[in-house]
Amino acid sequence: MKKMKRALAGILTVAVLAGAYQYRIHRLQDSLSQQVLRFHVIANSNTKEDQALKLKVRDGIGAYLKEKLSGVDGLKECEIAVTEELGQIEQCARQIIAAEGYEYSVDAKVKTADFPKKTYGAFTFPKGKYRALNVVIGDGAGENWWCVMYPNLCFSGSVYEVIDENSKEELRAVLTEDEYEEIMAEGTIKVKFKYLDAFMRIFRKG
Repeated sequence: MKKMKRALAGILTVAVLAGAYQYRIHRLQDSLSQQVLRFHVIANSNTKEDQALKLKVRDGIGAYLKEKLSGVDGLKECEIAVTEELGQIEQCARQIIAAEGYEYSVDAKVKTADFPKKTYGAFTFPKGKYRALNVVIGDGAGENWWCVMYPNLCFSGSVYEVIDENSKEELRAVLTEDEYEEIMAEGTIKVKFKYLDAFMRIFRKG
């Protein structure tokens, strides 16, 4: 009987901790979605050629926006600046596509989109809805590429998704200290182990 009670207590504890963890992740995602603007490029298809073209379009738009966004102050200003450049963004992409010998259409919008869980260097962003510059090439039936446009985690170096110290400080500046620590990739693991340790302590006392 005692063992059964301990087992039931353990199951209840796991359920409570799992629920608390999911709530914490949801709250973190909701907060992040109000602090960042992401960049989303969707290829025409998953052929090797279309995937390579997607990355060239990404690089071209990135090079164009790097200078345009260098002086923005805050998410709202960044989103306004990007929205004002949508026509030029599409033109930039079309020029690259034509130079590569294709005639795909391009559609660029600033919109709310669903993103999966994604790690950029040391940072892990939970899945959920985020505002993003969404660029669709042709049929938009291929795999996606995405990063964080504001704060600048996309264009700080010649290699995408390599986050330097300046980018880290830009991100830290718009988040609370707890949020910043929670999105660290290794920090996610620490949170999970914290819940596990709490459960084990309770279970041993049962």
